[in-house]
Amino acid sequence: MSAPARAATDTTPGPSTAELVRSACARSRQAVLAIDGTDPVAVPVHHLRAGGDVVLTVPSDSSATALAWQAGRGGLPAMLELTDRAPLALREPVRSLVWLRGSLHAVPTEASRSLAAAVADAHPDAGLLDVGHTTTLLRLVLHSAVVADSHGAEPVPLEDLLAARPDPFCAVEDHWLAHLESDHGELVDLLARRLPRHLRAGRVRPLGLDRYGIRLRVETGDATNGRVDTDVRMPFAEPVDDAGALSRALRLLVGCPFVNGLRARP
Repeated sequence: MSAPARAATDTTPGPSTAELVRSACARSRQAVLAIDGTDPVAVPVHHLRAGGDVVLTVPSDSSATALAWQAGRGGLPAMLELTDRAPLALREPVRSLVWLRGSLHAVPTEASRSLAAAVADAHPDAGLLDVGHTTTLLRLVLHSAVVADSHGAEPVPLEDLLAARPDPFCAVEDHWLAHLESDHGELVDLLARRLPRHLRAGRVRPLGLDRYGIRLRVETGDATNGRVDTDVRMPFAEPVDDAGALSRALRLLVGCPFVNGLRARP
């Protein structure tokens, strides 16, 4: 993960660190489980529960499965690494990394099916259908959480993490950003005009979207002259909670005169 320059101040309205981590947990499709002395194991499904544990699936024939069963009730130290990637083909697609540390526990066979069903109610995922066949359920009881992005690493108190909620748009963010770039380049151009003058010569890409605003990635330079990526947050006038309010907030942000229902004359 590269280190884009910080172009927005720390006082720019935005989600809390705990909210960022909850959204990354809900959104991330790339996760690995690390246990000392073994190779990392891919985690097809993971779900953070309100009680402070992560229910996850791993291949039944993996070292993680065997070690969790061997550890017994005491569990064993493990870490889950989640990668939050931008949906667009950016030069540096990784937006953040989340590390969840805790004790790993096997799930008794007789409890696996009911636990998988409970997870499916809150977090539907086709990968849960493999539980009991090619994958096994494990539980990671959390002890600590850390998030790292282009501006550094920060621990997140577990009580804050469990009290936070994912952003209301995290499940559709990929679609919105791809739609914005492919079908509404004029809006991206209007947003680019609000950037500091020295950034306007770069390639401006949608990077992130949440209830507080939009993030842009400005890509300047190249492999020969040196690449510099700068991330800028543009806050909405006020937080939004639904698709209609989000659309209006984006148009207000670019100064669209038709945001309140006005129509251009025929």
